[in-house]
Amino acid sequence: MQTTKWLSDIELRGNNVTLIPLKKEHAKALVQAASDGELWNLWYTSIPNEEKVDAYIETALSEKEQGRSLPFVVIDNQTQEVIGTTRYCNADCTNNRVEIGYTWYAKRYQRTAVNTECKYLLLTHAFENLSAIAVQFCTHWHNQASRNAIARLGAKQDGVIRNHQKMPNGSYRDTVVFSIIESEWLAVKANLTFKLQLSS
Repeated sequence: MQTTKWLSDIELRGNNVTLIPLKKEHAKALVQAASDGELWNLWYTSIPNEEKVDAYIETALSEKEQGRSLPFVVIDNQTQEVIGTTRYCNADCTNNRVEIGYTWYAKRYQRTAVNTECKYLLLTHAFENLSAIAVQFCTHWHNQASRNAIARLGAKQDGVIRNHQKMPNGSYRDTVVFSIIESEWLAVKANLTFKLQLSS
């Protein structure tokens, strides 16, 4: 089907990190990365522990098979270790729109150049190879670190979807929606390139 062809396996390599397609055999490495900071204890996001990682990967791969998602693991180029994960998701091939989400990194890589470079690689591929007209980002209202990181990329807040999802703890998630549209890409790319040069 057309959606599957729009999102196909690719390796995206930067100076610091490389994004490679997620596979079942990455389960142990993902748990090890998440254990740096015990990220599964963050109530406002969904990061897998040892008990949940297989289901987490299975869901990601199932959505990939349906053409809705393209999940990656993030590799540190120096150590060749898996340090986190990210993905294209909620793909709309009819309108050439895609979301970047399910992003997390081991605690020691947070607030470094890693997220900037990952987003640079994903956005470049989306706008310049997939001809996306818009790339969306969504996060929990209470995930202030994620909201700040998205804004720093140059994405603009579209709005808040209230009572968007039911959380495992019984609470409701208000989802903050951001996007970068195709006409903004060159300015955003210049900004991200500048940030990466400063951090190199």
